[in-house]
Amino acid sequence: MKILIAGCGKVGQALAKELCEDGHDLTMIDSNSAVLNACVERMDVMALHGNCATMSVLRQAGAEKADLLIACTGSDELNLLCSMTAHGINPELHTIARIRDPEYIEQTHTMRDVFALSMTFNPEKEAATEMTRLLLYPGFFKRDAFAKGKVEIVELRVDAASKLKNLPLSSLNATVKCRVLVCAVLRDGEAITPRGNFVLREGDRVFVTAPSDSLATLLKNLGIVTRKVKRVMIAGGGTISYYLAEKLHRNHMEVQIIESSPARCVDLASRLPFATVIQGDAGDHGVLETDGIASCDALVSLTGMDELNMLISLYANSRKIPQIITKLGRLENSKIANSLPLGSVISPGKLCCSNILRYVRAMQNQGGAAVTIHSIAGGNAEAIEFLVDENTLHCGEPLKQLKLRKNVLLVSITRGEEIMIPNGDSRFFSGDSVVVVVSGGETVLQLNDIFE
Repeated sequence: MKILIAGCGKVGQALAKELCEDGHDLTMIDSNSAVLNACVERMDVMALHGNCATMSVLRQAGAEKADLLIACTGSDELNLLCSMTAHGINPELHTIARIRDPEYIEQTHTMRDVFALSMTFNPEKEAATEMTRLLLYPGFFKRDAFAKGKVEIVELRVDAASKLKNLPLSSLNATVKCRVLVCAVLRDGEAITPRGNFVLREGDRVFVTAPSDSLATLLKNLGIVTRKVKRVMIAGGGTISYYLAEKLHRNHMEVQIIESSPARCVDLASRLPFATVIQGDAGDHGVLETDGIASCDALVSLTGMDELNMLISLYANSRKIPQIITKLGRLENSKIANSLPLGSVISPGKLCCSNILRYVRAMQNQGGAAVTIHSIAGGNAEAIEFLVDENTLHCGEPLKQLKLRKNVLLVSITRGEEIMIPNGDSRFFSGDSVVVVVSGGETVLQLNDIFE
């Protein structure tokens, strides 16, 4: 498909990378020529310098023949104007806009037709939602839900004291005493689809598929002790902090925000009367100690600088804070983060890519498109949920008789309330929900693509 991306910031570049890998024809528009040149050097895209909300630039970018426009500049107003103008040029064009300001959420939802919006996304709000899930259920570094929350893929890390260390996967179910499946292991930056004789090593990041109601059993039998989070310290008072504080308050957690800007502190204090807002430098260890880092149950580093977030999280790790979440905006910092004790690492740009990618694939493939897509194993693999229908091949056949494409693993089957971690005798039928994990750069647009 021909796709226009307006805005080449962190989110725009993350989207471009994913869409390029799926083979789409991309044109990126931005008013910053240096950023555009960097995108052209790294990705197979066309670049256009100019104001993405003007008819002349959009026509020059090919809006009249484009299939989709994604407006993800740093300005909500510019994104809305860009979408409306592009749709005026091409009424058949699908438009997706990034809307960040909480004050615009209701009107963009109720006035979608007026603004000519097919879909909106909010990376900051999605990041806050993901962080809240991690804080509500501590013990996992990442959690991705499928089958309406009945199945999850969770990330565990193998440290020196872990029961997983030196454990063959063939012995895993006997150790955890519940039915689970290791769908991927990230070792030295490489995603591995392991077999039963695979032995876990210290430093591995392990991605486990399990029914949601088995997660507590999994943690207990691995000896991972968790306690309910009651007090959260947030370093940085940006948009994510606002969304996160609201969600934590609704879940009866005490919230403390440290922000360096006096004006922003006043704004946050007026909008979040339940939170303790402190004006100070969260990168100063003395400020963190004075404000009670030692007594908090979790620390979330959300400043606008990746390097500062890493330093704050490393200090929290040295103070043995039970749960740490680190926000990283620049995707190139992910490899550095993998080697550091930063707790759960959240990238807002990566998070929003999944929903947009699902929308794009549904446009390509009207029948049998993915229901849910999550990036796992540091972006080296995808976990994709599909619904089995009457057009799906091999319904009712045992999995051991099927030939799947290389680097494709079927990791769960959900039938009504029944959740199956499959073995060779398992079968899927029309109406089931299945989750597959795809690695090695393979692209799966519909369920039938998994078969050789």
